[in-house]
Amino acid sequence: MNLAQFPRRGYVKEPTPIEFLPSFSKALGGKVNIYMKRDDLLPGTGGGNKTRKLDFSIADALAKGCDTIITCGAVQSNHARLTLAWAVKEGLDCHLVLEQRVAHSYNPAASGNNFLYQLLGVKSITVVDGGSNMAEEMQKVADKLAAQGKKPYIVPGGASNPVGALGYVQCGQETMQQMFEMGLNFDHIIVPSGSAGTHAGFLLGMLGCNMNIPISGIGVNRKKPVQEEAVYTLAQQTADYIGAKIDIPREAVVAYDDYVGPGYSLPTDAMCEAVIMLARTESILLDPVYSGKAMSGLIDLVRKDHFKPGSNILFLHTGGSPALYAYLDTFRKDVHF
Repeated sequence: MNLAQFPRRGYVKEPTPIEFLPSFSKALGGKVNIYMKRDDLLPGTGGGNKTRKLDFSIADALAKGCDTIITCGAVQSNHARLTLAWAVKEGLDCHLVLEQRVAHSYNPAASGNNFLYQLLGVKSITVVDGGSNMAEEMQKVADKLAAQGKKPYIVPGGASNPVGALGYVQCGQETMQQMFEMGLNFDHIIVPSGSAGTHAGFLLGMLGCNMNIPISGIGVNRKKPVQEEAVYTLAQQTADYIGAKIDIPREAVVAYDDYVGPGYSLPTDAMCEAVIMLARTESILLDPVYSGKAMSGLIDLVRKDHFKPGSNILFLHTGGSPALYAYLDTFRKDVHF
């Protein structure tokens, strides 16, 4: 698929590493060989997967002559942090609309990403109730700024539209090349699945390369049928946007909803176990909302013998560790430490 036809800023300078996790694999009984694609090491303040998407999204904004970026997310949104960070780098204003998906959860004095929003000099933060129409809320901010003479560009939550998803189409192509160069074949790939752009783009990238490797998303917010429909729709929209004649097979879209727990961003014991296990076996930090819950899903699938013995499993680490610092009380409970 020809991604060179689309503008991008070049934020991703080189492939992120694929690392074998020997101690973690051993801690899970040595049944399978677990590898990690380290997108937590992408450039940007604190790193994370949204840098790949914003590479295309912000390029699109600049190509349209925009001078202001507006985006949305939860109150501890990694996407909001990275969108703000790259806007600062480009000399663009950035305004955030934050959704209290958990009632009364916004605390302007909180640590984690909330602190980084302030440190990076966010122009404004608008806080709305959970369940708000985020597109409408961002448009309100855009209309206000336009009336002041600004030219705003709205990046949807997670940069999960066909423009942003191009970043993970590229990641799929990148992963294929790394496998070739490393002489390594994967039997299954696990990705976090939230706003759907990462999952949809990566799936499309691998399908476009005829890799024929099962890809499973571990959902962090929605029920399985809703999430799978979101991923399928965005993957097909992205293929059409590229001009690729690809029909996404419905059966290729798999998203589990067993590991969300009581709700989006709400901690689970399994997430805490996953975060602590990775830290203590491989010195790798996961985040409590996306990669932590996704890894708890991988751990459970290994323990249930979902994968054939000796399989090579690749886990896509989407980053987000700055959010850990907003969950200190969760991890300092006696049950965990």
